[in-house]
Amino acid sequence: MDTEKEMDIDLDNEIEEEIEREAEEQAVESEVTEETAAEEASEEEVSAEDKLAAELAEQKDKYLRLMAEYDNYRKRTAKEQLETRESAVGDTVLSFIKIFDNFERAAAAECTDENYKAGVEMILKQFKDAFDKMKVKIIDPTGEPFDPATANAVSQIEDPELGENVVAQVFEKGVMIGEKVIRYPMVVVANP
Repeated sequence: MDTEKEMDIDLDNEIEEEIEREAEEQAVESEVTEETAAEEASEEEVSAEDKLAAELAEQKDKYLRLMAEYDNYRKRTAKEQLETRESAVGDTVLSFIKIFDNFERAAAAECTDENYKAGVEMILKQFKDAFDKMKVKIIDPTGEPFDPATANAVSQIEDPELGENVVAQVFEKGVMIGEKVIRYPMVVVANP
C-alpha cells in the first residue's frame, strides 16, 4: 500500500506540477496577449496621431496658401487702382494741357495792361498748383542735352553759342505723372 500511496502522491504531485505549468503558460500567454494588445493599441494611437498630424499639416498648408493668394489679390488690386487713377489723371491732364500751354504763351507775351497780365499769371499759377496736387510734372528740357528717349526732335539748327546736341527751343513741353511720361516734349535740337 505504501507503493500505492506513493504512486498517488507522485500522481498528485505530477498533477499539481502540470496545473502549475499550465497556469504559468496561461500567465505567459496572457502577458504576451496583453503586450500584443497594448502594442496594437499603441500602433492604432500612433496611426491616429499620424493621421491627425498629417491632416493638421494639410489644413495649415491650405491656410497659408489662401493667405498668400489673398495678399497677392490685395496687392494686385491696389496696383490696378493706382494705375487706373494715374490713367484717369493722365487723360484729364491731356485735356487741359493745351489750355495750360496757351496761358504760358499769353503770360510770356508782351502786354501793356498790367491787370490783364496779372490775371493771366494768376490763372497760370492756379494751373501749376492743380498739377502739383495731382503729382503732374511739366518737362522743359531747354538747354539740356537732347535725349531721344525723353523728347521728340522736330527740327535742327546750327548755333555756335550752344553746345553739341543740346535742346535749343521747346515747342511743346512734356508732361509726366509719377514716372510715366504722358506727353513727350517737342523740341528743336542745336548742332546735332
